[in-house]
Amino acid sequence: MKKIYIIGFLALAAGIVMMISASNDVSKYASFEDAEKGNRVKVVGQLSKDKEMTYNPNIDANLFKFFMKDDKGMEKEVNYIGAKPQDFEMSESIVITGKLQEDVFIADEMLLKCPSKYKGEEELINAQAKG
Repeated sequence: MKKIYIIGFLALAAGIVMMISASNDVSKYASFEDAEKGNRVKVVGQLSKDKEMTYNPNIDANLFKFFMKDDKGMEKEVNYIGAKPQDFEMSESIVITGKLQEDVFIADEMLLKCPSKYKGEEELINAQAKG
């Protein structure tokens, strides 16, 4: 067999493996109820501001604990494996990725949707357009 055929076959096999691994990526939003099935999921929700947040970088700089309500209203404790994000309390919504273990959601990825600094300007422009 020619070397070009072997290289082509190996490249094709590598491409198939990459496509299969990419298809296992978490791409849809789920709820804490869905997380109870044991799968790795992305959950979107809001910070429970009435519950305690724990972050002590002197003890463990890569552990931040807080409570979050998903979009269905279910509340769970979240242990985020990472540092507490700046302005975390100001976020409008939170997207966490991870697994539920013993009624605690262990997250290794987090995205925050923060209030837009242009929100006031948008409201002003909308008010001017109407009036």
